[in-house]
Amino acid sequence: MTGRSPDRLPAAPAPLEPRISHRHIEVFRAVMLAGGVTGAARLLFTSQPTVSRELARLEQLLGYALFERIQGRLRATARALSLWDEVQRSWQGLDQVVDHALALAKPSQTQISVLCMPALSHALLPGALARLHAQHGPMAVSVATQDGPLLHEWMAAQRFDLGLTEEADVPPGTRSVALPALDEVAVLPATHALAKKSMLTASDFADQAFVSLARDDPYRQQMDAVFARARVQRQLLLETHSAVAVCAMVAQGLGVAIVNPLTARACASERLVVRPLAFSIPFQVHALLPLHRPAVSGVDGLLEALRAEINRV
Repeated sequence: MTGRSPDRLPAAPAPLEPRISHRHIEVFRAVMLAGGVTGAARLLFTSQPTVSRELARLEQLLGYALFERIQGRLRATARALSLWDEVQRSWQGLDQVVDHALALAKPSQTQISVLCMPALSHALLPGALARLHAQHGPMAVSVATQDGPLLHEWMAAQRFDLGLTEEADVPPGTRSVALPALDEVAVLPATHALAKKSMLTASDFADQAFVSLARDDPYRQQMDAVFARARVQRQLLLETHSAVAVCAMVAQGLGVAIVNPLTARACASERLVVRPLAFSIPFQVHALLPLHRPAVSGVDGLLEALRAEINRV
């Protein structure tokens, strides 16, 4: 007669081997620093019996003595001295970690990564950073420049804490904060006849040598539309993608131009003057903030500094 064999119970897991813990090493370090159990107990804010028990347990786990007991005093063995050298090296690394962790609470240790259009790194960001440092103390900031599609691509990839662009489109994975809007302005050679006027109309640009932005620039297209409506013809001989380059050419007397007010202010000099326009071509900077990147302290302060810097124009 055959019967069903009884189900076997699963084997009990093997007991975990006792391990030396960080607490054991901390006790050993305290004894070495204090030269005895009593002083070690004071360093660790605990009792002398507790230190003695932990030290004895460490020696049991190691399988050898760390100290010789001579007339009630502890004397480190050769093995203890060798272990002490390693503990000191490791503790220095831990101290550096602790120091770094504490330093991160200081504004000067905050690192903000900014991606912006080249013109904004020249005309807006320096003044805003000066304001930020004046109000919040020194703060580490890294600035990278990029134009158009790549700027949006890098912000969508969550590579930067803050992006600055003139385009209103919002890349995926970001949110846009519109900074205060301004109007484009005229820039003129200081010796130009139009520099005597306090404000320029579209007709003032008739037949003038005009340094223009590139044809695919959205602000260039708005300017062309204004002059087309006013039936004003300009001499369009020079064009460039860079508003800074436009101002440099104007300063050399190569023509007049219309650029954003931030670049105009940054480039103004005894050779280049800035005048408002009787018509409006709105100019606005948008701050892009990543939605999936850990927040960095200091970004809100930088946004406020950017707003204040724009409002100063």
